[in-house]
Amino acid sequence: MKRKNHSNKLKSKVALSAIKAQNTNGAIASEFGVHTGMVSRWKKQAIDGLPGIFGNNQSKTIQTMEKERDLLFQQIGKLQVELEWLKKNTGHLM
Repeated sequence: MKRKNHSNKLKSKVALSAIKAQNTNGAIASEFGVHTGMVSRWKKQAIDGLPGIFGNNQSKTIQTMEKERDLLFQQIGKLQVELEWLKKNTGHLM
């Protein structure tokens, strides 16, 4: 059986409906044609993600990108040293 891929738009509608709690998860699942477990999961994901919407995720993203950039520069430097060593020590083979 092939798994369904639900759009983010559908997930957000289902989660919002579940958060409003005007219907049971079973009723919401029937309305949108999804499993009741998905309703619970998407509701939890939405609630867990709300603080990030109002928080300062941009500074965290920038810090993460700077760390990754520094790591990549380190790797480039190491590879350049290795390349120079190889060129120096295998020059007689060419």
